[in-house]
Amino acid sequence: MTQIAETDNHIRQTRIQKLAQLADMGVNPYPYSFDVDAKAQYLQEKYAKLADGEETDDTYSVAGRVMAMRNTGMFIDLMDESGKIQIFSHKDNLSEEDLAVLKLVDLGDILGFTGTIRRTPRGELSLKAKSLKMLSKTLLPLPNKQIDKEKLEELNKTHGLTDVETKYRKRYVDLIINEDSREIFRKRSKIIQSIRETLLKQDFLEVETPMLHPQAGGANAKPFITHHNTLDMDMFLRIAPELYLKRLTVGGFEKVFEINRNFRNEGISVRHNPEFTMIELYQAYVDYNDMMTLTETLVANAAKEVLGTMKINYCGNDIDLTPPWDRKTMIGAIQEYTGLDFNLIFTPAEAQAAAKSVGVDASDCDNWGQTVELVFEERVEAHLIQPVHIIDYPRDISPLAKVHRSNERLTERFETRVNGWEIANAFSELTDPIDQRTRFEAQMSAKAAGDEEAMPIDEDFICALEHGMPPAGGMGMGIDRVVMLLTNSPSIRDVIAFPTLKIKCS
Repeated sequence: MTQIAETDNHIRQTRIQKLAQLADMGVNPYPYSFDVDAKAQYLQEKYAKLADGEETDDTYSVAGRVMAMRNTGMFIDLMDESGKIQIFSHKDNLSEEDLAVLKLVDLGDILGFTGTIRRTPRGELSLKAKSLKMLSKTLLPLPNKQIDKEKLEELNKTHGLTDVETKYRKRYVDLIINEDSREIFRKRSKIIQSIRETLLKQDFLEVETPMLHPQAGGANAKPFITHHNTLDMDMFLRIAPELYLKRLTVGGFEKVFEINRNFRNEGISVRHNPEFTMIELYQAYVDYNDMMTLTETLVANAAKEVLGTMKINYCGNDIDLTPPWDRKTMIGAIQEYTGLDFNLIFTPAEAQAAAKSVGVDASDCDNWGQTVELVFEERVEAHLIQPVHIIDYPRDISPLAKVHRSNERLTERFETRVNGWEIANAFSELTDPIDQRTRFEAQMSAKAAGDEEAMPIDEDFICALEHGMPPAGGMGMGIDRVVMLLTNSPSIRDVIAFPTLKIKCS
């Protein structure tokens, strides 16, 4: 456990003494409930035209966290989920017991107030308190010592939580202090809601599939392994829901999606967290061209509904999400930025030599397709700022995608790139069980050669395909990366409430 700083420990002891004083007064500092009938934002909007100095007899009960106190508690800035309301707690309007409680209030405490609405002569909308109730006595202080009421809206800039390590480890403190952080997570919720509603309006069925798998599959990734005691078998945390969603498609559900949590035992970066959220969907009787249109629709609709525009700025780059988006073949994009034409290169050795000619070391690549992908990642990816579908991936690296109808070395697969990142991956789905087995066997050969991310053979999935899967398009999209783009967040840790962190020694 992280040690409490000496200063904070002194404050904690002082507040524990106040707890004892409250107990002596017969006050429960952690009561069961409080009847709230108005939020701060509602009051600010309802009484926006109340004149300076004017009072009403309208009575409300509000609750929230004490973010500032002036004149020994006569004026309190109370913050709830919706915003701020000033509390005017004058001794003439409160009982002796309430005044005694007020003297024991600290910044960060959660209080409930009942009173009437007034606007001060200086123009501040206030609740003139008639009574108060301690709802949660805090023992540790907020990062700030005192908040200037004139700059409350600039909390993060002036007195806020600036230590990045603390921001992620103690997200609850970050959310108390930083309105910007709270807004990111509000937008995240709205983005997911928009995506869900867009699909439901197109008659997709939302489903749930297992998170514990008997074997890892559905993506090239190293899994997390756990053990089921009763069954005495190792199991794997889901790296992708793909193979189970396809089983549902075999079973007759023609449009399915799942907003799901996945777990991949991979590195951590500004775009990678071992636990992440994605949406994966499948639609019968369409191909990857239809998936491109659907991907554009989901992202553009979310931007329009949440931000009011499809033109965003991400870390200094102006990006236009208005459909339709550009489409480039992977090989064509490589030729555009390097001059190499991998259509004219056939063997792994030739591919490695070509990569070396443009400064890419592909000596660890086992086949032509891996080398093509590596050259793309190192020489092309960073140039793709505007949204673009990179289409027609090598067959060597696409074990679940249907062979391209005009080039057997390629598949009908695309990845959508924005700001140089992949945000979506989609296929014309492979539905031929014999071809699927051949692809899985190639993956097993790669695993035997040391590729920890290669997929094993999933016999039950092949059995499902042998019962017949209709032609289908499928797509997986990273929710966290879409949220990063639409909230101008530089790190994935900014959009995941509780990102994975190394345990900090005390």
